[in-house]
Amino acid sequence: MIPTQRVILGAGLAILLIITAASIGLDVKSRSDAASVNHTIEVLKKISDVRVLLRRAEGAARGYEIYRTLGFSDEFQATRARIAPALADLKQAVRDKPDHVALMEGTEPLAQRRMEIAAEAMRLRAENDHAGIAALQAKAEGRGLMEAVMANLDHLSAEEERQLTVRTSDSRRTGIVLLGIDVAGAMLILLLVALLMRESQRTKVALQSTLTETTAAKEMLEAAVAERTEHLVTAHDELRLSVNVLQSTFHSMAEAVLVIDTEGNVLLSNPAAERMLLHRTGMNLRNLRALSDVFHGDGTTPLKPEELPSARVLRGEQFENLEMIVRPHSGNQTRHLMISGRPMRDGQGAISGAVLVYHDATISRETERQLQQSQKLDAIGKLTGGVAHDFNNMLTVISGNTETLVESLNEQPELQRTARLIDDAAERCAELIQHLLAFARRQPLEPRNVEINAAIADIAKLLRPTLGEQIQVETVLEQEPMTSHIDPSRLTNAVLNMAINARDAMPNGGKLLLETHRVVLDEAYAQANAEVRPGPYVMLAVSDTGTGMPPDVQEKAFEPFFTTKEVGKGSGLGLSMVYGFVKQSGGHIKIYSEEGHGTTIKLYLPPGEGAPEAAISAVLPAEGGAETIFVVEDDNLVRNFVTAQLQSLGYKTVAAPDGRAALQLIEAGQAFDLLFTDVVIPGGMSGRELAEEVAKRRPGVRVLYTSGYTDNAIVHHGKLDDGVMLLTKPYRRNQLAEMIRKALNGGGVAG
Repeated sequence: MIPTQRVILGAGLAILLIITAASIGLDVKSRSDAASVNHTIEVLKKISDVRVLLRRAEGAARGYEIYRTLGFSDEFQATRARIAPALADLKQAVRDKPDHVALMEGTEPLAQRRMEIAAEAMRLRAENDHAGIAALQAKAEGRGLMEAVMANLDHLSAEEERQLTVRTSDSRRTGIVLLGIDVAGAMLILLLVALLMRESQRTKVALQSTLTETTAAKEMLEAAVAERTEHLVTAHDELRLSVNVLQSTFHSMAEAVLVIDTEGNVLLSNPAAERMLLHRTGMNLRNLRALSDVFHGDGTTPLKPEELPSARVLRGEQFENLEMIVRPHSGNQTRHLMISGRPMRDGQGAISGAVLVYHDATISRETERQLQQSQKLDAIGKLTGGVAHDFNNMLTVISGNTETLVESLNEQPELQRTARLIDDAAERCAELIQHLLAFARRQPLEPRNVEINAAIADIAKLLRPTLGEQIQVETVLEQEPMTSHIDPSRLTNAVLNMAINARDAMPNGGKLLLETHRVVLDEAYAQANAEVRPGPYVMLAVSDTGTGMPPDVQEKAFEPFFTTKEVGKGSGLGLSMVYGFVKQSGGHIKIYSEEGHGTTIKLYLPPGEGAPEAAISAVLPAEGGAETIFVVEDDNLVRNFVTAQLQSLGYKTVAAPDGRAALQLIEAGQAFDLLFTDVVIPGGMSGRELAEEVAKRRPGVRVLYTSGYTDNAIVHHGKLDDGVMLLTKPYRRNQLAEMIRKALNGGGVAG
């Protein structure tokens, strides 16, 4: 090696030593910067811990104020005890910064005072000291203290974050310089190696080959690093998108979702859980359990603690659609919940928590219950309508003959009194059958546009003497006039029945309130109440201040013969008649009742179109005549009775048991002035069909129908068809005479 090369080599080694020393110094500085960054991060974590403790203590105090449970009080005391050590720890962490220490010394008494105020508020709540609570709230000191504490912590956090940014930047620059020195040192070493390699021609080729291979490997490494970096960036973007989708889905779910740990603490909850269950992150399900009564799906069997969904899922069970009914002690709405549960497990397979999903089935279960109730009432109605026809046929004969018997026994008072008892019993039977037909929606309605406010005002005048002085009758009527398309006489009967029930529920007197309003039942109400069509209605409410009804009585209130009164004090047909009248009129009825607080029954009646129609004036009893009446009646007893009554009124009669026999007589040339036919007759032809066939042979023929109950032959949508005249069984002699005369004088033309 020549001297020049030795000088260069010596200089290179000296420079290399200098670079190494500089590298060591910068490395020490880099380590110091890293330690400073870690310290700042630790301070920021301690600030966050203090914030969490303060919020948790304040949250526990609010929970105690709302629910008054010892769980929240214990949580407050435990959290409060950790706040002072946490503040002291934070102050110790910033001891190297006098301004930060001064800020913490000013913050500690503020936080301590805020906790004292919260503790004082909880003590006053526990003692129900409302005056003390009001005085404490009037000062509004607590919120200001908490805002000041949080502002100080925010300021301290901002300063630490600023220093973190500066120290991170310094550390990065030091790293870059250190890297540059390392690279320079490496290059110098390469230069020295190159000088040394020149000494030996034999190693030159090998060194060149090694250098070439190193360069290729470097290029391959750089390409691999670039490719890996691109993959990591893509994976990060995909992960962020997936997280955003999951978060959006979680927060928008209609079902309530709770993630709990093994102690029952809520680690995660979505907005639906806070709305539906009033549960949120940080609460404990064991403490919340004390706020409600929880039952199995039948609503009566209590759920034992070990049967609760949280207990079962933390035992490792998985389940779907577990039914549970929750009745809050606060009086809030009872909820019917369907719950699914899955345990969470750690890497070793041990249970680390659970996920619970709650579906609120309250509305669907209520709709299902209402539909079942409606179907049951419909089935009872069909059965009732089926037997009413035969009962009314028999009552027609009994009432008519008893009426004749009473008139013929004027000279035998004892027998006449007995006959009157039979007549009164028959009349009572007829009323019961009419109530049953009203419930079955088989009564013939004669609706017209009725001004509801005027009608209710008239009914109120009737009720005051009927109910007695101990019942105060009041009205609250819609300011503007409004009409409803209903049968006014049936409306009066319905209100009277409800008023009598209200009177019986107020044995010591009370208040009966009649209200009218225009209302609109929307789609949401219609979905929650079976058989309701959305739209405008005229609402009539009858309210009392009586004993009220428990839920099980409310469910059966509309069933015929169901009554809570003593034997002999009620037939159980009052509300069932009201129910049938409202339903047949195209309306809706709803009971709202609470034991000890009274009952409100709301009738939603169809609105009228146009001006109110004047009431039909009463027709005076009519006499008989000499015309010929064609009687078509399948019941032999009724047919004989009717023909005898008509003949006693002076009419000539022709009779047939069914439509086919009647048509044979008419085709044979039988003359008559009025067709008097039962609606329901055997032989495959109804009374309406018979009248239509007769009209083809005798255009303009006059028809009077009679029936023990109505059907679709002459009644549609609860209303008699236009031009149809109907005499409802059972009927009296004067009613028969009046309707026969009315039909002969211009009514009831078959079309």
